[in-house]
Amino acid sequence: MAISDRINKLRGKTRFVVSRIFLHLQGEDIAPLLGVLNQNARKAVDAQGDMEVMGEALVNICQSLLEYQNYWQSAANEGDVFWDEGEAGDYVEELFTDCANRYLSQPDTASCVGENEPLSLPITDNLVVMITVAFEGESPDLETELADFTGLSEGLKALITLNYRDKYRAIALHFSPARLGDTLTQEQAILNFSELIPL
Repeated sequence: MAISDRINKLRGKTRFVVSRIFLHLQGEDIAPLLGVLNQNARKAVDAQGDMEVMGEALVNICQSLLEYQNYWQSAANEGDVFWDEGEAGDYVEELFTDCANRYLSQPDTASCVGENEPLSLPITDNLVVMITVAFEGESPDLETELADFTGLSEGLKALITLNYRDKYRAIALHFSPARLGDTLTQEQAILNFSELIPL
């Protein structure tokens, strides 16, 4: 722990961590994961900020991502520590806006397939998941480099643990492609998510 961290802790200040994880999955069999992501994203939106519901959605997603380890291609993470809640909130907003503006990461909540329309949309074999969280305290498994299988696995498990400790202040989920029928090629993933490091 840095000296400034120790001083702030002694002063009784609350430590906030903001963390963002990118995970790129690739394979013909990742389509069911897109369904899990959409289902839990809808729950989170409907919850309108209810941290209990959003935490449960995050747990479901992390567990699913752990089950799809064979499809992990690349990853990246970033974050920062704050002793001021307002500054932490501003950073969450910044990361949220960045994720929302990423390539093909805007869900299409208005359109749906008609009753008599054939469902023959292309299925993507590339998927980038972006998880942004803010929590109180510390989590060594998230406050480190996660661009390797072991680190990423432990990081996802840490996200699950934090939920059961009621530490979350913010949770945001984005993924690309977010709309049914959109596809993300390997080249588009590399071009639009330059942070990714091969696992």
